[in-house]
Amino acid sequence: MSADTILYVIIGILVINYLWEQLLDYLNVTHQKDSPPEEVQDICDHATYKRSIAYQRAKTRFGFISSSAGFIVIMALLFSGAFGELDEWLQQFLNHKILLALVFFGVLYISADILSIPLQWYNTFVLEERFGFNKTTAGTFWSDKLKGYLVALVLAGPIVWLLLYLIVRLGPGFWIYFLIAISAFSLFINVFYTSLILPLFNKLTPLPDGELKMAIQTYSRNVAFPLSNIFVIDGSKRSSKSNAFFSGLGKKKKIVLYDTLIQNHSTEELVSILAHEVGHYKKKHVIQNYVLSILQSALMLFLLSKMITNEQLSLALGGQEMSIHLNLLAFGMLYTPVSKLLGIFQNILSRKNEYEADAYAVRTASGSALVSALKNLSLDNLSNLWPHSWFVFFHYSHPPLVQRLRAIQVTD
Repeated sequence: MSADTILYVIIGILVINYLWEQLLDYLNVTHQKDSPPEEVQDICDHATYKRSIAYQRAKTRFGFISSSAGFIVIMALLFSGAFGELDEWLQQFLNHKILLALVFFGVLYISADILSIPLQWYNTFVLEERFGFNKTTAGTFWSDKLKGYLVALVLAGPIVWLLLYLIVRLGPGFWIYFLIAISAFSLFINVFYTSLILPLFNKLTPLPDGELKMAIQTYSRNVAFPLSNIFVIDGSKRSSKSNAFFSGLGKKKKIVLYDTLIQNHSTEELVSILAHEVGHYKKKHVIQNYVLSILQSALMLFLLSKMITNEQLSLALGGQEMSIHLNLLAFGMLYTPVSKLLGIFQNILSRKNEYEADAYAVRTASGSALVSALKNLSLDNLSNLWPHSWFVFFHYSHPPLVQRLRAIQVTD
């Protein structure tokens, strides 16, 4: 295809994707009903339900503004050839291909993040604050921003450099070697995220001795779950929302509980939440997701290898000659439909896995406690109780609350 044709294809993909997402958001936000589902009416009063609807509408309006702003900016950059102009301007100061590409992506990353700061600030200190979720201070906001830059430099920087180096040295054959590297990197992050990265942003403290710790340890022994440590994370430092997860592979597992989760749930409910997470481990979902991520990376890198030396991609973005970084940027936009299709498949599989983890928790812990925990989590986070089926199909990695509750009742 010619450069003009590629540009039109890219624009068409982005326009269709933008309009489609707006349609899904509209269907989702207008799919509300006058009363909450019967399954949660025992704990969801009228005021809480109306508040959840107001929160969903506010998030949708904000999402429309932020996505529209991003769409307008990217369209302006594509039509003006600004990506090519940036490349040409940087070439005046940098002759090294890899360094040029790193600086190019660095400029785009920092520029995009700076432009989005007003939206990030509004989301945190206005929208989330209005509904009582925000606990972030201005100091924490800016500290997170600087730490995010540092993590991107230390972790993402070397990965991008390796990708560029392999492309320059090996050409289209780079993809196999980079796939091996990125797979090893992903494994490293999975194992050491809680130990190395998370402490940069949050404080992790061992769960104190007491009823909860004893209950978790007892449950872990009963189901032969290789638990090594139980930590409490200061999630309340940023939000009143709550969560729980475990990290690590092999025989060393760390359980991480948000302090807000501990504050809002009984011991039996917390054990049922843990049982759900253990269900993912027992059903090999963690390994399954890791293997699938490698396969998806392999497909993306293979397709990239077929296009990485195509000069027309660079010309389509306004470049004067073939540039690796322009080709990578153009490929990322062209890959959007494939990414969307893979995302749909991943969500379908993820929802199936969630049902399986729930069923495991019912068998090994308490179905009634899990039901109570899921209800309280949903209401505490003002989740959408009536999501549209299309929005669920395309975006939900977890089944909607009502469907999960019905499935648990059948299993219990």
